[in-house]
Formats: sequence, structure tokens, C-alpha cells
Amino acid sequence: MSENHPTTPHKADARSVDYPNPAPAATSSCLLIREKIAAELAKQGAISFPRYLDLALYDPDHGYYASRSSQVGREGDFLTSVSIGPLFGQLLARRMVHWWQSHGKPTAWRILEIGAHDGKLAADILESIATLSAEAWHTLEYAIVEPMPLLREAQEQRIKPLAAKLHLACDTLSLSENPLPGIAFGNEILDALPFHLIRRCDHSWKELFVANNLEFITREIDPTSALGIKTHTLGHAFPEDYQTEVRTNYLEFLSKISPCIGDGMLLFIDYGFAAPEYYDTHRTRGTLRTFYKHQAAEDPLVDPGKRDITAHVDFTDLAREAETIGWQPTHFSSQGSYLTHLAKEMIETGEFSDPKTIAQFRSLTHPARLGASFHVIEFENSKEPTPQVMHRLALG
Repeated sequence: MSENHPTTPHKADARSVDYPNPAPAATSSCLLIREKIAAELAKQGAISFPRYLDLALYDPDHGYYASRSSQVGREGDFLTSVSIGPLFGQLLARRMVHWWQSHGKPTAWRILEIGAHDGKLAADILESIATLSAEAWHTLEYAIVEPMPLLREAQEQRIKPLAAKLHLACDTLSLSENPLPGIAFGNEILDALPFHLIRRCDHSWKELFVANNLEFITREIDPTSALGIKTHTLGHAFPEDYQTEVRTNYLEFLSKISPCIGDGMLLFIDYGFAAPEYYDTHRTRGTLRTFYKHQAAEDPLVDPGKRDITAHVDFTDLAREAETIGWQPTHFSSQGSYLTHLAKEMIETGEFSDPKTIAQFRSLTHPARLGASFHVIEFENSKEPTPQVMHRLALG
């Protein structure tokens, strides 16, 4: 991990570091995505920003996530907690084993990872669980849902030595037919969900669409649509030209995962805020960022298919949607606080004597690194939320 700080003070740039790089050049994959986008624009005149993201990021042949599995790390486009080293997975494994123990040590349980990328985090977690508890390891099924063939292949190769524990699926259907108690989780998956861009124009909210020549235009928002209902909730106390992001797909995302887990927990780690901070009136350009070769930028219409395009998570909205299907928020904190708590036993037993482990811990928890930029939220379907968590999420 580079010791350099992010290129800008924005928390949104937590994954970028100041590596010198040449100006990005167009690739064949990028050109093919541009052609697909141009073809849709020729037919429709304009497409919604979520549709643009579907093409740029998730096109099964040439989208950013489908075309390669090496976006993460020094040689990729951004750093993540996983690329820092194995400690992140080791600490999460401790949380998962503790959940298993505190829920009566079920004789069959499941960890479901969404957005497993190249499988490194899965391997780190599995190796650590095998060391922490032979009984938990013996009764565990580790499931990964991955629709992208290239990533599935990378996951299979990475976890090959632990393949007996792996259930690799293209979708959640087979898992939902046989739900097990356990934990469904995702690290930096929510920020990758497509989102709408909205802007204050003439004292009302307008939606940004992508038009010919890859330019933004604004359109009226149907007040009865999912986006219209959410923008109504935001209110109108924003300055003119204020721009931000809204996701209307949290519930759809959670509803696919929920049937795969019986009595259990949902765990998500991502960069984001509770709603009051997310929609602060001083955050006039929102949180949208693109990443390429560790350089953060803000124009998502440049080089589609070649750059990652993300926006922060509105954890308050996520919690509201989770509650509608029976998942109550039971924890919400910074990553630094969360991992420090999980590391307490390792610190007490002297497992942090290795300089490399100490360096990883600092990178994961220090406020100037990843500790403050990322947040952790847990949901459970067998517990009530605590007042402190509800307050932090601005849910009353």
C-alpha cells in the first residue's frame, strides 16, 4: 500500500492515490461501449443515467466490470481495504465467527458475498475461519453470486484450494431455494449500484439524462415515480444548480439477497453518509467520482467502459428500505471504529507484533487513510434497532 494521501481532501477519493500516470488512451473495449451507447442514443435521443451506467459498467462483453478483473491494487485503478493485505478479511472473519457462536452455532450456516471481485477477500476470510474455529469451518457454506464470467473464473482460481467450501452461483435463485442462517455481506458493492443524477433548476428537481455526443440534458421528473417520491422526500431547501445522486434500487438489491439468509445478518462496508451529511447544502456537486489508474475525476461521460464510476451510499435510505423487508439496523460506525473493536483480542494476545500487520491496521483504521472514509452498517432480522444507531442514521 502506498503511504501517499489521496489526491484531494474529498472522502470520495479514498480509493485514489497520487501515482504518476500518462493521460488515459481509448481502448477497443471503450470504443465498443461508446458504439453501444451511441446506438441507443440514435434510437431514443437520450437515455437515463442509470441506463448509461448499466452499459458503461455492466455490459456483459465490454463493460468496466466485465472486461477485466484487475481494477484493484497498485497496478489497477484504485485501492480497497482488501488490497491493503489479509488483515481486513481476518478481522471480518472474527465478526462472522462471533455471529455464528452467538446464534447457537448452527450446524449448517452460510456466508454470502456479493461483489466478490477476484475472490481475494473470500480467500482471506475462509483461511481465517479455518484457523479460528474448526467447527465453524466444518459447518460453513461460502457462497458467491457473480454474473460476470471473467470474475467467476478469477474467483474459482483464487479459491481453488478451498473449493470444497465454495458455492459459486450466477444469481441468487439456487440459494433462495435453500436459505440458511448466516451472513450476507458486500465490501464496496453498494457504491457500484446505478444511480440517478438530479439537479436543482428553476427551483425544482430535474433529472439528468445522457444525450447525443455524450452530453447531459435535464428532464422533468414524474412525481409518481420512485425517483419522484424520493426527491419529494428531499425537499426543496437547496441552492440553484445543486446536483446530487439518488438510488432507487436499494430495495430491489436487498430483496434478492434476503431470501438466501434465514436468521441472520446483513453487513455492508462502503463510503457514504447518513442523509443529513449526504445532502448537506454545501455539497453542491454531490459525491460522484470516476477512477482510472489511481486518479479521481468527476466527469462520468469520459471514456465509458474504461473508468469506474461511483457515488457514495446514502445509509439512511438504505436502512429505510431494509426495514420494509424486516431487516433492522443494529450497527453503524466508521470503518476505523469497527475494525479497532474487532482487533481488540488480536492486540491483547500480541498478534499485532508483525510490522506488516501493524501497517495494514493503520491503513485500515487511521482517519486520514480508510478509517474515516468508509462506514460499516449491520442489519439483523431477529433484533430491534438501538436508539443510538437510529439517531446516527437520522431515523428518529
